[in-house]
Formats: sequence, structure tokens, C-alpha cells
Amino acid sequence: MRYLDKTKLRASICSDSFMEFLTFFWDTIVSEKFSYNWHIEFLCEEMQAVANLVFANEPKEYDLLINVPPGTTKSTICSVAFPIWTWTRMPSAKSVCGSYAHSLALDLSRRSRMIVLSEKFQKHYPQIKLCDDQNTKGHFANTQGGARFTTSVGGSVTGMHGHFLIADDPVDPMQADSEADLETANKWMGSTLPTRKVDKEVSASILIQQRLHQNDPSATWIKNGSNAESTPIRHICLPAILTEDVSPPELANNYRSNPDNLLDPKRMSLGVLNDMRKKLGELNFSGQFQQRPTPPGGAMFLIDQFRVEPVSPKMSRIVRYWDKAGSETKKACYTAGVKMGLDTEGRFWILDVVRGRWEASTREKIIKSTAESDGKGVSVYVEQEPGSSGKESAQSTVRNLAGYCIYADLPTGDKTVRARPFAVQVNGGNVLLLKSEEWNGDFVEELRYFPHSTYKDQVDACSGGFAKLTTKRKVGALV
Repeated sequence: MRYLDKTKLRASICSDSFMEFLTFFWDTIVSEKFSYNWHIEFLCEEMQAVANLVFANEPKEYDLLINVPPGTTKSTICSVAFPIWTWTRMPSAKSVCGSYAHSLALDLSRRSRMIVLSEKFQKHYPQIKLCDDQNTKGHFANTQGGARFTTSVGGSVTGMHGHFLIADDPVDPMQADSEADLETANKWMGSTLPTRKVDKEVSASILIQQRLHQNDPSATWIKNGSNAESTPIRHICLPAILTEDVSPPELANNYRSNPDNLLDPKRMSLGVLNDMRKKLGELNFSGQFQQRPTPPGGAMFLIDQFRVEPVSPKMSRIVRYWDKAGSETKKACYTAGVKMGLDTEGRFWILDVVRGRWEASTREKIIKSTAESDGKGVSVYVEQEPGSSGKESAQSTVRNLAGYCIYADLPTGDKTVRARPFAVQVNGGNVLLLKSEEWNGDFVEELRYFPHSTYKDQVDACSGGFAKLTTKRKVGALV
């Protein structure tokens, strides 16, 4: 009788605490001895906070985004142990779990099932049994209505509905630069997976991944929310080495508890991290381990040096520089026209950005209407692409703006090299932004990641405009 009481007590403790459940059943899924680190307990608490509202059938407050390096037990916590722990509190709980590859998703599901089938679990939770007719490593259910479904990014989720929708590394690290793969992952995360909720108001979405690209699903969630309804997110960001990106910020104190300011000195010592940096290269290391999809030293612009002001002072000179593109498709480059000014104190201002994807005739109408709005005191420059077609396009814009100070400009050299003089002024705190909710955000984000940014049109326009503000005026429209 004493043994049974002890078993029931342990089961009750594990049901009340996901962290206790993880550590107690660790040996059923991992051969190595459990090694504690503060981030594991923190992630368990965050997962449990989301689950508690589902258990109570109360509307969720947010969806959960976790950015954490590989090798930190993230999948064991979120994809393996968590779906089974929910059964100990709500036996009818259903989880839909997906990863970038079906083989990876299946392996995580197989390990989940190992917990349920273990002698230890059955001893402590004898009421939770798997159904004989639905017991495969990719989809298994219990006799009380609970289930764990497995899928892959882009795969079918027909017939699946979950109280918990868990996406674990939806992008393959080896394919992170593939626009097609990123588009598939973002579409699946934003349009497909959210439709598989048991209850739209209650079911929770959880995204766990290492950062891989400035347009990965994490970036989409941060910018737009986790679905079409723009559900708020709680963002947990845990780089391997302390940076100002740690979120929530108070977690920085946990990093400072060790000499090297590391997330997990046991699993990822400074020596291990330095070896990974050499193996992966700075760009990949920055994304996967530091949760910055561009290296701190690789990005050219120190965007923290920007100051945003509600009004601008008197300008000694203003230019509008256009970097043109000729397509309106979603994958096309943007046309961008950046309006830059030089004030009487020698500071540079970004006064306005007009940016979009337009076919040629619409683009030319917008360029003309922008010139009319700016006024004839603003000199206009249009970048001339190499070759005869580039020359003809520039000539067309010059004719379109007859009556304005319009110049065609044929820049030379690499985009990165051309951007350096402007970057020097930005990094020195000598470039200010006129406050605008319409363009400030996208503008800063492109500069944040340049030269690794997906699009470079705004930087190109800034480079051209800055060059014109810092050189003598030309006379006449040269093509």
C-alpha cells in the first residue's frame, strides 16, 4: 500500500510540473544522464503556462515563439515530452507536431511514443493506454481521445486537429537560402497549420527554431503575429552567448552567472562554440547559435545609431534617388525611391521612402507623381542599369520628368563597396530618420541585414542619393 501511495504522489507531482515530468521520464527517451541548466526549467515553465489555459478551456493570451540554438534539448522538451505530459492533465489533448523533414518529425514522434510505452509511465499513469487501432510511430492515440499527429512542413494535415500546434525547426538549415523553401514554410505556418485548431480561440501555436534567415517563420511571426488574425506572440530568444537580444531581458542575469556569459556552459562551452563557429562560418553560426541571421560584424550598418525625429530642420539640399525594378510579381525586386536631405549642420536625413513592386507603366506614373509631390526644388536621380535596355529605361524616366531636375546615373562597382561611405555616416550617428510608420520599419530592417539582406533596393538608393549629396551638382540630364 505504501508503494502505491508513493507512486500516486510521484504521478501527481509530475502532472503538476512539466519540469518534474521531463526529468523523471528522461531515462525513457535519452540514454545519457539528465544534466540540468536553467534554460530547460524556464522553457518547461513557458510551455506549461501556455498549456494551463488550454486545460482550463480559456482563450489563449498569445502564441509562443522560442528561438534557441541546436543541442539545447529544445526538441526533447517541446516535441517529445510535452505532448505526452499534456495527457497527464488532459487525456483528450491532441497535438499536431511538424518539422521540415518527415523523417525528423517521425523520429520525434517515435520518441514520444517510447514514453507512453515505457514500464515507468504505465506504472504511474495506468489509465493512459494507446489505442490498438491507432498506434504507429507517426500517429498514435490514447483510449480517452488524446492523440499525437505527425506531419512535415508543406505536408498534408487533412483530418488533423490539435489543441497544440507545434512546429519544431520548420526550415532545413541546409536549405535556409532557398526562397522556395522559405516561402513554403511561411505559407504552411501562416495559412495551413492555423486551420487545424480544435478551437480557434483556445488552441495554442508553438514555434521552436534556430534562426536561419531574415525571412524565416520566426521573422514573419515577429513582424505580423502568428496567423491571419495577428495573434500576439511571446518571444523567447536565447542565444548561445549573451547579447542584447536575450528575451525576456531579465534572463541576461542567468548568462552572467558564468565567466563566459554562456547559455549552457556544460552542453556548449566556449571551446565547443568556437569550434562550431569555425565549422559553420560566421554567417551560419550567427543565425543558428546567436539567433541573429546575420553576423554582428558582417552587417554593414549599425542601426542602433539611427535617431528618429518627428520633424526635420531646414535642408541645404534634397535629392530623390530611384533604384528601379520592372515587375509586380511577389518574388520580384522592389523599386525604391529614397528622399535624402543634408541639413545646415552637415547631418544627413532620410526624409521619405517610396517602395513597391510595379510594372513599368505604373512605376513611371508613381515616379512622376512623387516628383510632383516633392516639388521642383528636389533633384531626382534614376539609376541606369548596364546595357542598352538599362539606358532606354533611364531615358524613358528622364523624358517622363521633363521640367524637373532629373539625372540618369550609371554607378560602377560592387553594391557593398558603394554603400560604405553612407554606412560610415550611419555608424557615426550622423544620419537621422524622419518618423514614419509607413516606411521606417522596413527601411531599418533591410539595413540591419545588409549585405546579407534579401532585398537591397533601399540601400542602393541610399548609396546613390548619398553620393549625390556629397558631390557637386551636374548640369543637364546625362544618359
